[in-house]
Amino acid sequence: MAGVRSRNFEGWPLFANSFRPFFLLAAIQAGLSILAWLPMFYGELSVSSAFAPRDWHVHEMLYGFLPAVITGFLFTAIPNWTGRLPIQGTSLGALLAVWIAGRVAVTLSADIGWAFALAVDAAFLTLVVAAATREIIAGGNWRNLPVVVLVLVLLAGNVAFHLEAHYAGAADVGIRVGIGVVVVMISLIGGRIIPSFTRNWLVKFNPGRLPVPFGRFDGVVIGCSAIAIIAWIVAPLSTVTGAVMALVGVLHLVRLARWAGDRTFGERLLLILHVGYVFVPLGFLLHAFAVFGALPPSAGIHAWMAGAAGTMTLAVMTRASLGHTGQALTASPATQAIYAAIIVAALARVAAVVWPAHSDALLHLAACGWIVAFLGFAIAFGPLLAGSRRRALAIMGVPVPAR
Repeated sequence: MAGVRSRNFEGWPLFANSFRPFFLLAAIQAGLSILAWLPMFYGELSVSSAFAPRDWHVHEMLYGFLPAVITGFLFTAIPNWTGRLPIQGTSLGALLAVWIAGRVAVTLSADIGWAFALAVDAAFLTLVVAAATREIIAGGNWRNLPVVVLVLVLLAGNVAFHLEAHYAGAADVGIRVGIGVVVVMISLIGGRIIPSFTRNWLVKFNPGRLPVPFGRFDGVVIGCSAIAIIAWIVAPLSTVTGAVMALVGVLHLVRLARWAGDRTFGERLLLILHVGYVFVPLGFLLHAFAVFGALPPSAGIHAWMAGAAGTMTLAVMTRASLGHTGQALTASPATQAIYAAIIVAALARVAAVVWPAHSDALLHLAACGWIVAFLGFAIAFGPLLAGSRRRALAIMGVPVPAR
């Protein structure tokens, strides 16, 4: 019912569904932020932010870019969960404006004041939590309320980030809280959609061994992941934390092996979900190595953020953009190029930590890959999200049907 009513939306198609503006602007912001970050990292550019350059970079990835993608996904999924109307039109435009205001406020916080910037920035996730809670409760869909709880924790982490940056000079706990929420969210949502999408495709195109559906084992892995993340937030370099991280990393590898990802090479739109999820256990294992002195602590962070978060967001954004606009669920040449770019970016970013002697070259490679991936998404999928199907198909290299 919600989908039918959404299709009857008479305004600009960009505001017909939440995924359209949030995926598009999140991709643009992700690409432009990294385009600005390297000059900032080398002291060639500065912004009027109350945050130190590193904290501005981390914040805009963790609490700017990712919440936009999460919101686009969440408010597209909730109508399917509840049968209620989607947020669209003026309400969606207002929510988007609050997100944009937060990006401006954080970047200009040295001029407007850190407390005011905090209030503006925190307003977005506050509205998201309130609206999502209202919709889920009204629709009686209690099963998905934990996702909203995770967004609420993300909001708390954002507030903590601002407070730490002001009173301590740099964010610390707020960063780990945000990263932890993102990892748990990928574990929860990815654990549902990856085996489900894989099963649907295999039954139709490659009969044989099927993925194991979400079950008790998955619940145990997510629970153990949450415990490991909490231990990491509280005591990141504790021996106990390292041991738990290693165990959870192995559990995630076992979980991933149960999803028959090795049978999805025929469809890159599906394969990328499995590849993206690989970075979840990799992050846990790299953290375990860091605890025992084998690697710098940031190796695991970049596996999670550049790898899991970067790859999984693009995987979900491309698939949802195609599926919810009525396109064939297959990866075009342009889409596959986007996937290749983000994988290169993720591997190069982790490698820059592991091999510091080559860090400059690897950082530039990682930045270029990230920028190509996200601005490439904006270029390839932007016309589709804005309502120009023919132009989008032409850009992506898909044959355009004759009028």
